Amino acid sequence: MKIAVPKERRAREARVAASPETVKKLVALGAAVTVEAGAGAAASMLDAAYQAAGATIAADIAPILADADAVLKVQRPSAEEIATIKQGAMLCCIMAPHADPETVKAASARGLVVFGMEFIPRITRAQSMDVLSSQANLAGYRAVIEAAAHYTRAFPMFMTAAGTVQAARCFVLGAGVAGLQAIATARRLGAQVSATDVRKAAGEQVESLGAKYIFIDLPEGEGGGGYARALTPEEQQKQAALVAQHIKAQDIVITTALIPGRPAPKLITQEMVESMKPGSVIVDLAAEAGGNCALTKPDEVVRHANVSILGFTDLPSRIAVDASALYARNLFNFLQPLVDKETKSLKPNWDDEIVKGTLLAKDGKIVHPALAALAA
Repeated sequence: MKIAVPKERRAREARVAASPETVKKLVALGAAVTVEAGAGAAASMLDAAYQAAGATIAADIAPILADADAVLKVQRPSAEEIATIKQGAMLCCIMAPHADPETVKAASARGLVVFGMEFIPRITRAQSMDVLSSQANLAGYRAVIEAAAHYTRAFPMFMTAAGTVQAARCFVLGAGVAGLQAIATARRLGAQVSATDVRKAAGEQVESLGAKYIFIDLPEGEGGGGYARALTPEEQQKQAALVAQHIKAQDIVITTALIPGRPAPKLITQEMVESMKPGSVIVDLAAEAGGNCALTKPDEVVRHANVSILGFTDLPSRIAVDASALYARNLFNFLQPLVDKETKSLKPNWDDEIVKGTLLAKDGKIVHPALAALAA
C-alpha cells in the first residue's frame, strides 16, 4: 500500500498528518510512505527525520497523489488537490463537511473513499483515535495561554511590599474536553476559576479540578455522543440570565460551546461584553463555527468597550509539535485495524462501527447519515 502525506496548504495550518514516529509504524505495517518535502517543518518535524523513519521525500507531491492508495491530511484538501488524487483512493482528514459542503461533494464526485476524522464515534474502542479530543485538549490549554498574553494583569495572586495583586477571575463556558483543560490550566496559573455547562454530569468534573460550578436547573442537557444538546428558547433565556449576572465580575472568559453540525450558540451578547471590567479578555474557541460571543470575528482580535475578544481558529496549530504528534497517533490508530496483515493492503471492514461512523463518501456517493441533505 502506498501512503502519501502532503503539506498542509490552508491558511494558518502548521500541523502535519504524520510524524516520524507514525511513519516508522506505517512502514512496519508494510506501507510505502511518501512525505512532501517540508510537510512537517512548521511542526519541527524535518525531512531528515522522516527519511530516517523509512519515508521517501518528494519535492513534487502531485505524481505521488495520483498513485497513492491513501492520502493523510489534517485539514480537508483544496479542489486542486482533490483533482490530483487517484480515483478510489482513501482520504483521511478533518473534512468539516457542514462548514464546507462543496469540498466533500467534490471528493465524492472524484470517487474517493472519504473518512472524516472528526466523526470518530465516542466509544471506548475508539478513544485512541479521537482527534477532536486530542486537539481540543491542546486548544483548551492554548486558549488560557493566549488569554494570559492579552491580559494586562497577573493571573495568580501576588503579595508584595507595595501591596497585593488579586488573582484573575476566569469563567469557562462549556466543560467538555477543551473546557476542562482550560479550567485546569487557569487553575495552574493561579486564577480563581468558575465554569458552567448544560450537562449535569459536568459539575462533578468541574469541581474535581478545583473550580466553582455555576449552573441552572435544566433537564439533562446532554445530546448524542456526549455533546451538549441545543437548548429550547426558554432554557436559553435562563442560561443567558446566569451568564449575564456572573460575567460582570470576570477578568477572563473562555467559551467552548459547540453543537455538531450547527452554528455555535450565542452565549455572550454585546451588552454582556460592555458589562465586563476594563481590560478583560474573552477567548472564543467556537469562532470557526460563528462564535459564542456576538462580537467574535474569526482569526481577529476585536476590541470593544476595552474588552479584547480573541477569535483564533488555529489554536492547535499554535502548539503544532504536540498537536501534530497526537493527531498522527490518532490517525495511525485508526488506520492500523484497516490493514490486512497477510496482503499488507488496506481492507476496511465496512460493517465496523468505527468505519461506518467516519465514512463520509464511497463509490461516488455521500453515505454518512449526518450528511443526508448533501447527498440529496
